[in-house]
Amino acid sequence: MRTPLTVGVEEEFLLLDPETGENVPAAPAVLDELPAALREHSRREFRHSMFEMVTPVCTTLTEIEQHLRRHRRAAASAAEAAGCRLVAAGATPVGEPQLTVSDNPRHRAIAEHYGPIVRDPAVCGCHVHVGVPDRETAVRIGNHLRIWLPVVQALSVNSPFHAGADTGHASWRSMQLDRWPTLGPTPAFRSAKDFDRTVDLLVASGAMLDESLVLWYARPSAAYPTLEVRVADVCLTTSDTVLLTGLIRALVATEPAATDDVPDEVLRAAHWNAAHQGMDGTLLDLRQARARPAWDLVGDLVTEVTPALRQHGDEDRIRAELTRVRAEGTGARRQRELFRRTGSLPDMLTELARLTVSS
Repeated sequence: MRTPLTVGVEEEFLLLDPETGENVPAAPAVLDELPAALREHSRREFRHSMFEMVTPVCTTLTEIEQHLRRHRRAAASAAEAAGCRLVAAGATPVGEPQLTVSDNPRHRAIAEHYGPIVRDPAVCGCHVHVGVPDRETAVRIGNHLRIWLPVVQALSVNSPFHAGADTGHASWRSMQLDRWPTLGPTPAFRSAKDFDRTVDLLVASGAMLDESLVLWYARPSAAYPTLEVRVADVCLTTSDTVLLTGLIRALVATEPAATDDVPDEVLRAAHWNAAHQGMDGTLLDLRQARARPAWDLVGDLVTEVTPALRQHGDEDRIRAELTRVRAEGTGARRQRELFRRTGSLPDMLTELARLTVSS
């Protein structure tokens, strides 16, 4: 067996008021309450109401799962001690009274450059890093991922509620982030040099404040020898995050078959469709240029990556998790079912806080 590809996961969480469900600017207090050993795995985020936990570099999904569960439990306990609640939801479900950004100088520069867009309420994603040998490989694999990332996005939708109501979208986070330039589907590039030339031009145009604002759904990491995939909402449960991680690693490890390039507008439409419907309808098959049932495309994805899943010892776990999601639904569907059952958004968020650490 070849050496397994390394993986690391970044999860962003909301800090919510236990009574109202509104975002609470409590990140500094939560950080102070974290055990000292875990502070190096935590990060302040763009909003005071957001909190991020980062796994170490791992080689197995079992390792990833152990770190994710430990981090979620510790962060939830720290949030409770700080008088708020940790919730894995991709978008602000009720409201954000304090819209100032964190004290980070870079965050303040972004706020000044982009203006009112920055005053959108907090959104939370899950970013998966997969180790690659070099940037040329990262760019080449990023091209291959273009046709599959809408399917990955549809599986990971987890933000149907915003401003106290159902938005009608499975991932409101994706819709909200669509206002930002250079965030969305990854363009196709001929080489790392072509990637760098394009980024330089985008910085020169002002669309990117600097080269660190490459926010496409897949990108060579600026800080690590990885390809970073950032298409997903933060997952509702640890099991959902493990599924996402295993599928992404398998895609990165799969040698692509020759495929025709997809026009950027069609690719953007495929992602809009995925964010709107999740798994509850059809998705665009970008190889066959037609709409197909979402779970049929998931079946094709699994067929594509089965050799890589076997190589990493992940096939049984990933198939079991997909069976579970097909029965239980995505995070977005589970949120909607909880809301219908409880009839109350605060009650639904109480249950989401429980699922954040228990599943």
